[in-house]
Amino acid sequence: MSFASRIKRVPVPYEPEHASAAREGWDGPIADLIGGAAGCSPYLQTLLGRERGWLETVLEAPEAAIEAEQKALHGLDGPEVKSGLRVAKRRVALLTALADLGGVWPLAQITRCLTEFADAALTVALRTALAPELRRGKIPGQSEDALDGLAGMVALAMGKMGAYELNYSSDIDLICLFDETRFEPSDYAEARAGFVRATRKAMALLSEPTGDGYVFRTDLRLRPDPSVTPVCIAMEAAERYYESLGRTWERAAHIKARPASGDLAAGARYLERLTPFVWRKHLDFAAIQDAHDMRLKIRAHKGLHGPLNLLGHDLKLGQGGIRDIEFFTQTRQIIAGGRDPDLRLRGTEESLSALAAKGWVQAADAEVLQDHYRALRTLEHRVQMVNDAQTHALPKSEDGLERVVNLCGDTDVAAWSKAWRERLEDVARRTEPFFAPRSAGVQDVAPDGQTEDIPGADAVSERWRSYPALRSARAGEIFTRLRPELLRRLSHAARPEEALQNFDSFLAGLPAGVQLFSLFEANPQLVDLIVDICATAPGLSRYLSRNASVLDAVIGGPFFDPWPGLGALVAELSDQLARHGDYEAKLDAARRWQKEWHFRIGVHQLRGLINAEEAASEYTDLAEAVLRVVWPLCAEDLSRRHGPPPGRGAVLVGMGSLGAATLTAQSDLDLIVVYDAAGVDASDGPKPLMPGPYYARLTKTLVTALSAPMAEGRLYEIDMRLRPSGKQGPVATSWGAFQNYQKDDAWTWEHLAMTRARVIAGTSVDAEKLGQELEQFRQALLADKGPGHGAEIGKAVREMRTRLAAAKPAKTAWEAKLGPGRLQDIELFAQMAGLMAACPAHDTLSQLRAAEASGLLSSAQVADISDHYALLRRVQMAGRLLTEDAIAPDALGAGGRAFVLAQTQDPSTDVLSARISEQAAATAETITAGLDRCAEH
Repeated sequence: MSFASRIKRVPVPYEPEHASAAREGWDGPIADLIGGAAGCSPYLQTLLGRERGWLETVLEAPEAAIEAEQKALHGLDGPEVKSGLRVAKRRVALLTALADLGGVWPLAQITRCLTEFADAALTVALRTALAPELRRGKIPGQSEDALDGLAGMVALAMGKMGAYELNYSSDIDLICLFDETRFEPSDYAEARAGFVRATRKAMALLSEPTGDGYVFRTDLRLRPDPSVTPVCIAMEAAERYYESLGRTWERAAHIKARPASGDLAAGARYLERLTPFVWRKHLDFAAIQDAHDMRLKIRAHKGLHGPLNLLGHDLKLGQGGIRDIEFFTQTRQIIAGGRDPDLRLRGTEESLSALAAKGWVQAADAEVLQDHYRALRTLEHRVQMVNDAQTHALPKSEDGLERVVNLCGDTDVAAWSKAWRERLEDVARRTEPFFAPRSAGVQDVAPDGQTEDIPGADAVSERWRSYPALRSARAGEIFTRLRPELLRRLSHAARPEEALQNFDSFLAGLPAGVQLFSLFEANPQLVDLIVDICATAPGLSRYLSRNASVLDAVIGGPFFDPWPGLGALVAELSDQLARHGDYEAKLDAARRWQKEWHFRIGVHQLRGLINAEEAASEYTDLAEAVLRVVWPLCAEDLSRRHGPPPGRGAVLVGMGSLGAATLTAQSDLDLIVVYDAAGVDASDGPKPLMPGPYYARLTKTLVTALSAPMAEGRLYEIDMRLRPSGKQGPVATSWGAFQNYQKDDAWTWEHLAMTRARVIAGTSVDAEKLGQELEQFRQALLADKGPGHGAEIGKAVREMRTRLAAAKPAKTAWEAKLGPGRLQDIELFAQMAGLMAACPAHDTLSQLRAAEASGLLSSAQVADISDHYALLRRVQMAGRLLTEDAIAPDALGAGGRAFVLAQTQDPSTDVLSARISEQAAATAETITAGLDRCAEH
């Protein structure tokens, strides 16, 4: 397709006489395009005069011509480099301008073409400047062979160059670094001096004006502390600066950072090491205020405040300009990109699309802002094309504005101005509210009552200033804006004083406040959630104060979606951990992930989205997902030192509540480990271990991985006392020893525990087969040790029941677990029934039905006990969510009591207390009668 046939628009000549001269020798649309360009732009008129002969030979294949100019750069040498770079830049500028003005190429192709030429020119300049340093031995330990990788130096393209978005007359923002690890400490200073000299020479080669013009203006001021650091610094020094002194604007600048020239691999590794600085692991809403303050400072410095006036309006920094869209986009990326790597993109348009896809920006807003961005960037090009000036401002005179309008292909200045004023105002309307939460957020919700009508509110809030979360001036400033609305919403709780006291406890436990308060200010719905929790569940509010980062999940993901299931959880956690290379970083990431899902389950139950049975199932799924991912991770870590697990590997067996899938919000995990060395004498690794010590160490590695306090806390407490021989036995049991122990040495209570044993995870495919064999053995064991042994089992259970009743009586009226006829009693009896009937099911209700099948209970008795069991489970699940202490009506508070009653559907605390007591007594009698029948089985 010819160039002429691709022309969609042409400029209207502002100076017809220049247009006529330029058109000579050209025909049709090309003549109109060239005439319009020359008639509006003195700069393009000059380029057309100097490069007409070249243009005639390449215009029909502009893409190939640009590529040829870039390739030719790398053949330049010696004195011809300076002039060759400038001639190439002139040609690229001319051809891209014509392609842009004629609509032959879209904006993205224009900016990419300019950026790729900048990359090539930068590389040639740096190689030219560094080559003499290498020849003279000024870069220690590096020969001329190292020139291709610039001997460990890299130039990072920042800003628009980093995102392949260079404008027509851009300067190029660079950070020049060198990899200090390539040099001995004694050679460091000499190497740095050589790189500094080369950088200065290269920048002069690019930016120094000559008779052929210049190549690019360069700006090195984005490097760390540019007033005191050399123009090329060591990567390690830059990293230390960002870790200790880096600011939000520097984080934003690095979103677009890209290794453009030199040792690209070293540059990529450097940016990877900066990931924790740029992309924080939690949602960072404090960045909104930082970005807003930065915008205000820029506008104040440039004198850009006041009403919108097109004459002289700054398209980049002014109201509704390019920077507003870029800040709007980058700030959202900073907020959420730490949690979601899919948002870590350089380009503005692609970033808006990603933000819309993830729900951070409305899709309609993203589409409109992308259109505005393209229009602004295109107009910016027109302004710069007039005189090749590094400007972003529309002309200040009417004549100058008319020239730009003509260059855009228009003649009606008034209509053009009206359309552009509307466009700029729309950009401002869509972006400004995001940067000014104080004018659109929580604090300005109109009160429908007094804001501080809670008795004692003044006295309670008086001590807030002494809390750690409010000690910084910035935290205090944000909280001052939040306080009236927080108190207003707390005053609308069912028991305002109680909600206020719980909020006070929540606030007192926060270690810091800026990030969380910024989160509240930008997301007012979170305040309602906090009030709900404080009014109902003090235990959950205390959990929140220790783990406030879990609130990120409410904003940053599908928090209120249906439960995804075990498989999806395993896949998501695996994906999360795959993003971290370090073992400890993976464990911290697992902790963050688990806390968010754990909190989600609690909130869903608190808000009535799931019932107690569903919550237990979800807590169990969560624990299983963690075990299925972390167990192989522990094996992989141990394998680095001692080789892969010898033999067929090992399985984790869930016991107790984990095996029965009845975990609560506060459950620990009962586990045993069984391994099969399959005759292998030792592991095959750098430090071989015999199977026993190997699997013991693997088990301890798992326990540490799950329960050790790290930066993000613990995952779970682990209890391994149900393993063969209890505390006296090895922490990991061989498959043969496990079978022999269960068949020959286990006590009755250990066979009872096996009714709930469930294989959770294996270290390998072979281990999964071991798990299948273990389940087959379990069922065979129950069949061997249960039926026909009723008298023996019943006697042992009666003795255990008597000891438990004496040692652990019910503590409160709402005690769900301890005491005759309550959960522990029912579950013990159900396990006995399951063993006697060789029932393969792990759960209590199925085992109770087995009691009916074996004649220990009647159908009516099973129904009554099952109903009572379900009631106690609802009370237990609610209690574990509300408080870390024993659940007692008087100690819960009104909100907590109301939540429990809603779970059990009872009208009052007295009714529920009486119901539990009466049903527990009846259940205890039924169990006693059932035990008496054991001798018959």
